[in-house]
Amino acid sequence: MFDFWQRALVFPLILLALSFLLWGVAGALPAALLFSSGILLRLISHLRNLSDLQRWLDAPDSSVPDGTGLWEDAFSRLNKMTRKQRKEREQHAAALLQLEQATAALPDGVVILDATDRIEWCNRLAEQHFGLDVMRDTGQQITYLARQPEFVQYLAMRSFVEPLVLRDARQEGLVLSINLISYGKGKHLLISSNITQRERMETMRRDFVANVSHELRTPLTVVNGFVETMHDMPHLENEMARRALNLMGDQTVRMESLVDDLLALSRLENDQNPVREDRVDVAVMLSDIQREGEAVSQGKHTIHLNMEGATHLKGSAEELRSAFLNLLTNAIRYTPNGGDIWMLWTNTQGHAQFAVKDSGIGIAAHHIPRLTERFYRVDRSRSRETGGTGLGLAIVKHIAIRHQATLDIASEEGKGSTFMLQFPATRSVG
Repeated sequence: MFDFWQRALVFPLILLALSFLLWGVAGALPAALLFSSGILLRLISHLRNLSDLQRWLDAPDSSVPDGTGLWEDAFSRLNKMTRKQRKEREQHAAALLQLEQATAALPDGVVILDATDRIEWCNRLAEQHFGLDVMRDTGQQITYLARQPEFVQYLAMRSFVEPLVLRDARQEGLVLSINLISYGKGKHLLISSNITQRERMETMRRDFVANVSHELRTPLTVVNGFVETMHDMPHLENEMARRALNLMGDQTVRMESLVDDLLALSRLENDQNPVREDRVDVAVMLSDIQREGEAVSQGKHTIHLNMEGATHLKGSAEELRSAFLNLLTNAIRYTPNGGDIWMLWTNTQGHAQFAVKDSGIGIAAHHIPRLTERFYRVDRSRSRETGGTGLGLAIVKHIAIRHQATLDIASEEGKGSTFMLQFPATRSVG
């Protein structure tokens, strides 16, 4: 700063000294003319440098002027600053290009949304998935361009724990899985994955299972009928033959149960099969299920029923009965004789819960995340002995999903388990 003032004052001081010297020699008029001419020349120099600066500001990509006097230092600093900024811009542009190339190579669509769900940027795959144009649609509300009701509702709910499966999003047959990830101050990263092929394979699998199950049902019924008929024949006295018929009968019944569960699961997985919206009297239903459970248990367990709060629920009576009964029979299978089983219903402030708690053998923690998988068994030999098909909890999980409910499992080995269905307030009926 001192150097600047030193350089700035040199010319005026020299000019002033010369003017005083001339005044003493030639008088006031020549001194005034000298001083005025010096100031005028200095002003013209400043104006010329200002003009150069203005031309450069109008064309900032051109080279910075050299400048004279004090302007030389200013232009030199400006030149260094512009070179630094140009280098930073080039680095940022290169980084942005790399980012665009990386996102273009991603197998998923990516859309950056601001706090008000306006599009800030998207990659090419997202443009294809939603029919967007990043140049045209930046700043637009995403729901103005992707108008499917389920997508609009999903975005409005602000609950992105589970992905949204969006069918026929851009074209008929296209199936997308939508995930939203929160970051920054209210912003969201929307990721769209094309799962059309996976959905097609899953549909083929469901159709195959359903068709095979239908085809198996009739021959199994026939075989079981013949086994029962042969078992009742009066002349069948051979003990080995009778044991063989008993075994055939048991296995046939088990296969029929498996086929029934497979068909039930296929129906639940069918998106074209909407949930019935019955007004279900849970108190009556659970009382019936308690009696049915006692018949299955044959007096080997004590089954308790406790209910608190409103006892009406909106949903499919058939599916809810199946879910509740599956949880109870599951507890009966895995609770030793003489054990206690509790069916618990609570409904506080519109949030309904149904739980089955037992004093059974319990489940190791590492098994719990996989319990709702088809045919997953903690103890395969015990499952077969108790007559389980390995599909009961998978059926319960799908019924829960169809009713927007959650299935929570808590268990401790040697102490028992608790299976709880929690229903949203929209399912409660006053």
